[in-house]
Amino acid sequence: MSFENAIHARAILLDTMSLEMCAESGSGHPTSAMSIGHLVAVLMYRTMRWLPDNPENATSDRLVLSEGHAVPAVYAAMADIGVTVDWNGEPVVLNPEHLKTLREDDSPLDGHPNPKEGVAFFDAATGSLGQGLSVAAGLAIAARADNTGRKTYCIIGDGEAREGQITEALDFIMDHQLASVLPIFNCNSYGQAGSVSDQQSPAKLAAKLEAAGFEVAVIDGHAPNEIKTAFDAFNQDGRTQPMAVVAKTVKGWGAPSMQGGTWHGKPATGKQLETVISELKQTGLKLTSSMATDSISILAPPKANNITPSVGTPMTFREAMQKWDMTTVLQSGTMATRRAYGVALRALGHTNENVWTVDADVSNSTFSNAFGNDTELSDRFVECKIAEQNMYSVGAGLSAAGKIPFCSTFAKFITRGYDQIEMAINSGANIKIIGSHSGISLAADGPSQMSLPDIAWFRSFGTMNDHHGTPGCYVLQPADAWAAYGLTHAMADHTGCCYLRTFRPDVEMIYDESTVFELGGMEVLTEGRDVVIVSAGYMIHECNKAIDELDRMGVDATLLDLYSLPFDEDRLLDIANENNGNVLVVEDNYGGGIGSAVADVCAASGDAFTVKQLHVSRIPKSARSPESILRMCGLHYTDITKSAASLLGVVAT
Repeated sequence: MSFENAIHARAILLDTMSLEMCAESGSGHPTSAMSIGHLVAVLMYRTMRWLPDNPENATSDRLVLSEGHAVPAVYAAMADIGVTVDWNGEPVVLNPEHLKTLREDDSPLDGHPNPKEGVAFFDAATGSLGQGLSVAAGLAIAARADNTGRKTYCIIGDGEAREGQITEALDFIMDHQLASVLPIFNCNSYGQAGSVSDQQSPAKLAAKLEAAGFEVAVIDGHAPNEIKTAFDAFNQDGRTQPMAVVAKTVKGWGAPSMQGGTWHGKPATGKQLETVISELKQTGLKLTSSMATDSISILAPPKANNITPSVGTPMTFREAMQKWDMTTVLQSGTMATRRAYGVALRALGHTNENVWTVDADVSNSTFSNAFGNDTELSDRFVECKIAEQNMYSVGAGLSAAGKIPFCSTFAKFITRGYDQIEMAINSGANIKIIGSHSGISLAADGPSQMSLPDIAWFRSFGTMNDHHGTPGCYVLQPADAWAAYGLTHAMADHTGCCYLRTFRPDVEMIYDESTVFELGGMEVLTEGRDVVIVSAGYMIHECNKAIDELDRMGVDATLLDLYSLPFDEDRLLDIANENNGNVLVVEDNYGGGIGSAVADVCAASGDAFTVKQLHVSRIPKSARSPESILRMCGLHYTDITKSAASLLGVVAT
């Protein structure tokens, strides 16, 4: 049987299996799967170098299915080939019978690709459209650094090509000359509600790609030899120019009764399923005289280099400051947490070769440039420019390749990547998010630069456990340089997502080397018995002033630095009880953050507590100084003093 006939026959088989598994599950996207059947057949049976009995092999070529809803085609190929997957803790060789479990709660054949809920053939959870190409780029950056020779293929729907992140990823691929990534645009002309825009037509996509600098192959996505020729061109030795494929396909290929714009996400069942499968068979007979699916040789991946990244003993903050001639800064007793983060990141880079830094054109403000400007570390610094969504998905790709990415930008701009961060968490990514210039203390730049809902959003992930059995995300707010340094190192030691919030102003150092900072930890800065003031980050310093005022009034207050969410709940309750159950929470963001976390714990305990919250309760505007913005938002130390005194029925003067 010729190659062309064999691929046609294989595509008919994969399409049939996709139809049957979606019908069995009662949901799914068989027509989308049918549009990529030939592409998947050429990739998985002929072009990709991989090991079906070890789909996680480090040097194997990777397939990122950005068009995640089309995954039945890939599951079908895996079952036909006999790929080994983890099934409830046991290795199982997939076969066609397993496909009947698609989307069942105890099946690894999840509705969309996910390496943690599903099968490890995939590197990241996809299905929230527009993100896969960025993940593929992250995988490629890591593969180049590791010198594995690994190629990454990414299938992208024409409808999702309208997502701005796709353009961000294409620019990133060109910026970094990632010739080992092949974007494959599946142009089947339909989205969910109807036809795609003419702006995503094959001709215009090809023109955009060529304008960006890609070599472009426009092919018939159901013509085996055209697919093979394009993939072979991509795999030419010595390729330096990035390449892309624009594949013209048919949604519901091979079955006329399922084509058009009305079948998206609708499986055929009963008589309709019989009709569609019969149409597929007829299509196959027109294309090839035999429907036998002769085996096609799967290529083995390159051998691993077996180089183990070096992980040494971490430097202390004092050692790092001395190493880089910053002793006078340490002696001054004041330093911004963002700058201490930069020192910590650089120190980590020298002691842990898995640590990478990713930034979005603000490294001289986040101070991640301390890492990027170090000649010994610069090859592990990745500049993403002003493209935060791409940055987080690149981070997810780096994590999938075994790296520990620290992704830094202004805390305000993190909100642009909420979806990408959530998908990274769903993927089990070991990703670290750093938000500089957090809260309202930067003042003069106004609310367009202030992160205000971030704590509430990230805190919500701490209310669940991730695939590692730990909180889905730790939210960390260091109050000084020592805390910022210690918590940056604690993040690196933790497997899972963390969000570190740093701020712009220089502040007094309130800790020293005697304090050990831990995820889930807290520190009592001042012990009292009347009321406990709970805060974190920049607001600790304002609360310290309030403590002095309260002391002059005869109020004995405790100041608790709750630098981590989630936290040791029993310890917090003990401290609150030691202060007669009077709790004042102070934070420089909108509600739903620390105050809500403390209130939840107090309410769940069943004990009697009085919890009062001070947070930003209006949209701020620009102010000339941190003091002015704090007064504007009712978070000045005088406001904190009055609120704490009111819990005790004392009138502040």
